[in-house]
Amino acid sequence: MRISTAEIAAQAIQTIDSQSAALQQTQNQLATGVAVQNAADNPVAAAQIVQLEQQQTQLTQYGVNLQSAQTRLTLEESSLSTATNTLQSIRDLAVQGGNATLNDANRAQIATQIQQQIQSLLGTANTKDSNGEYLFAGYATQTQPFTVDAAGNVDYEGDAGTRLIQISANQSVADSDTGATAFMDIPAGNGTFTTAAAAGNTGSGSIDTGSVVDSAQWVPDQYTLSFTSANTYQITDNTTGQTIVANGSYTSGSAIQFQGVEVTVSGAPAAGDSFSIAPSGNQSMFATLSQLTTALNQPADTPAAQAQLATAIGSALTNIDQGISHLSTVSASVGARLNMLSSQTTTNTSASTALASQQSSLQDVDYASAVTTLSQQMVGLQAAEQSYAAISQLSLFHYLTSLG
Repeated sequence: MRISTAEIAAQAIQTIDSQSAALQQTQNQLATGVAVQNAADNPVAAAQIVQLEQQQTQLTQYGVNLQSAQTRLTLEESSLSTATNTLQSIRDLAVQGGNATLNDANRAQIATQIQQQIQSLLGTANTKDSNGEYLFAGYATQTQPFTVDAAGNVDYEGDAGTRLIQISANQSVADSDTGATAFMDIPAGNGTFTTAAAAGNTGSGSIDTGSVVDSAQWVPDQYTLSFTSANTYQITDNTTGQTIVANGSYTSGSAIQFQGVEVTVSGAPAAGDSFSIAPSGNQSMFATLSQLTTALNQPADTPAAQAQLATAIGSALTNIDQGISHLSTVSASVGARLNMLSSQTTTNTSASTALASQQSSLQDVDYASAVTTLSQQMVGLQAAEQSYAAISQLSLFHYLTSLG
């Protein structure tokens, strides 16, 4: 078969072009440090690199989420600490307000100080983050969570939603707590039951917040402790139709036990005076503080009024203690989440490093090997060019010219 001069030239040029392209690719690899620049270079490695890049993108987003959650939870932790300090200051004022040597004007001044602290607490409950979003509003981050109505009551306007932020492929974390959780849903009284004096009491008897002796015997009904005389009492279960569950002789300061709990009445109650004992519900700390300021602003110029004040302050102190304990529990939950974020940050960083290493092994140039290949390709290209130059001279015209 005859091979024309044109075909020989075409094949030679094709070889030179192919070797030039390979040489240029190697040069690009050395210049960029990237071995797989497109799918054609290594289809299998290219697919793996794309997958690794997607995983890195996810980890980057998780990192952004982690930082956002950490910022909000750190702010919440600080806010809860501030709220706790405010409650402790109010508690100190409440103890001061219970001093029997104070007059009505002194107590009114303390009530004013407490009112100022309530405003501070309200400001803390309405804290905003760096994005201008309310921290304790649930999902309704653009709605001020706590407002004061015309009657002076503090209402929660947020919702019950908890924002979950994804921090890994299979883990999410709440980046805050709702205002209802932090400031509203607080067990009243001692956590099992509450006590209160009837408004119409005429004696000087006051009741403490009581305690549980045997929880197995406690029946959570509505009870009334009433004095049939100055030195006798009876306890009726109002839920079961005024059933008498206990009675006895009264001694000031002695514990009165019934249904697995005990309460202590001090002072001299009058016949007909009564006290309520009811299962604990939840009460907001703002309601507790409002009741405290109301009690401090009431005249206490009679033994009966002084007894009412003592009962109210004792109840408020117990409820404030419940609030402080509750904030501590919420704060502990925030701290646990912050620890989780820190741990997950470490895990994600390690995963990112491992992915980068895998990607590098697939994509990065092996410089020693690439330099060797470049040298071989340059020699091959030079040889192809020289061969083409020599072959291009093998023609009849060139032969006849050389004879002349």
